[in-house]
Amino acid sequence: MPAPFDGTRFHNAQPGPRRPGGLLRWMLTRRRAAWPAHVGNAAFDPPGTPGDNEIALTFIGHSTFLIQLGGLTLLTDPIWSSRASPLRFMGPRRVRAPGQPLDALPTIDIVLVSHCHYDHLDLPTLREIGRRWSPVAVTGIGNQRHLAKAGLSAVHELDWWKGVSVGTAAITYVPAQHFSARTPLDRNRALWGGFVIQTGSLAVYFAGDTGYAEHFVETRRRFPRLNVALLPIGAYEPRWFMSFHHMNPEEALRAHLELGAEVSIGMHYGTFRLSDEAMEDPLHALAAARANAGVPERTFRILQVGETACLREHFAPRGPDRL
Repeated sequence: MPAPFDGTRFHNAQPGPRRPGGLLRWMLTRRRAAWPAHVGNAAFDPPGTPGDNEIALTFIGHSTFLIQLGGLTLLTDPIWSSRASPLRFMGPRRVRAPGQPLDALPTIDIVLVSHCHYDHLDLPTLREIGRRWSPVAVTGIGNQRHLAKAGLSAVHELDWWKGVSVGTAAITYVPAQHFSARTPLDRNRALWGGFVIQTGSLAVYFAGDTGYAEHFVETRRRFPRLNVALLPIGAYEPRWFMSFHHMNPEEALRAHLELGAEVSIGMHYGTFRLSDEAMEDPLHALAAARANAGVPERTFRILQVGETACLREHFAPRGPDRL
């Protein structure tokens, strides 16, 4: 089914709670855990070239991954800027540098932009990527006008469950439970979602930004063999305000199980302080959720920022850096 649309605005498949004044209430009552001003990254080699029937994943930070498969190189929701904001002097500042510089990346063929929030659609980064590589961009309906500001001209706008072929990849835009806005006046005028990238027998699911909802079950029905799921685990406190739009780690683990992904990797944490939990809380909560559910760490794991991990089809082991 396409995304619900009333002629002006898009809506989630499951209606959300009505909380008039919720943002103001949160801002006036929030109790933010302390975050460090800066956290350093471990040093990792630049991404290499995966072999045949391999998927290589490099965690840049937040929701940005470099994905290499089928001879193609993709970036998800790329942001290298110091702030997730339209302004250089205010807004969420990153406390952790990108795990790899743009200079270390191979040629980018495809950019996937899940929705138009500033921590996912960053115009300065997209301008630089466009200048260097002129990639094809894939996004949801209504976001092309933003990408055009970054100079990206080869843009495919998709509705939920619609797809496009780019090179060897079939890319499908899939539902998420979230919202969109870049100003106070354009809420939900552009669509939000995630992606399934398929090439040959390999498939990667990138959830974008999402709350927990029924779309994970439907995604598994349509894509019964997912090698990897990239799932958000952060920006979830306080639950009364965040729960509809952001999963917590326990919900992300439930999504992992419902998707049937062979391996899931956490994202959307530890880079920008967007909510009230402490920086390390998502990692501790994910570990507790795995232990409670009896899920091995290797099947829902964390990559260090800048780390590259590869998996082969059917997960044949090939050394300690392999998933």
